[in-house]
Amino acid sequence: MTVRPVTVTGDPVLHRRAVEVETFDDELRALIADMFDTMDEANGVGLAAPQVGVGLRIFTYEFANDDDVPPRGVLVNPTLVLGKVSGAEPDPDEENEGCLSVPGHSYPLKRAEWTRVRGFDADGTPVDFEATGWFARVMQHEYDHLDGKLYIDRLNDRWGKRARKNIRKEGWGIPGNTWLPGVDPDPFGH
Repeated sequence: MTVRPVTVTGDPVLHRRAVEVETFDDELRALIADMFDTMDEANGVGLAAPQVGVGLRIFTYEFANDDDVPPRGVLVNPTLVLGKVSGAEPDPDEENEGCLSVPGHSYPLKRAEWTRVRGFDADGTPVDFEATGWFARVMQHEYDHLDGKLYIDRLNDRWGKRARKNIRKEGWGIPGNTWLPGVDPDPFGH
C-alpha cells in the first residue's frame, strides 16, 4: 500500500471521462488500497481514481452518515440518480465544498440533498444504497470526478470567477501539478 500524489486541476486525467473497470483482480484491489491510504493521509472524505492519475471509474469514501451505509467504502463503476438541485444561491456558511485536486480552496455549491447510488465493491459484489445530506454531496462530488468534472466546474458565475482567478494565481490549470499527502503541507490545515 502506497500514498500516491494527488493530481491538481489542469491535469488531463481530471478533465476527461474515466473508463469502466473491466476486471476485478488483485491489481484493482491494490489500487483501491493505495487510494484509501492516500485519502486517509490527505484527511479527505473521498478520493476518485483520476485524482491519483488513474482514469478508471472508482472512488473511495469515508463519511459518517445517517443512511445505514457503512461509513467507509469503495464504489467501482458507480451510477447515481439525483434528487432535485435547488435553484437558490448556495449558502457560503453551510454549503462550502473543497477538493483535494483544488488544494486549499473551497467555494459554495448547491447539490441534491438525495441520491441513489449503485455500483460494485472491490470484489465485484453489487452495492446499492441511498445517500442524503452531506453524504449525498460526497457521493456527487466523487462521481463528478469520474465524468471529468471538478466541483469548480459547477460553481455559479460569482464563485466560478473567483475559482478561476485563484487557479491562475496558484499556477494551476496545466498538466503535471501534484501534491503528496504526508510529505507536502496539508493544504486544508488538518
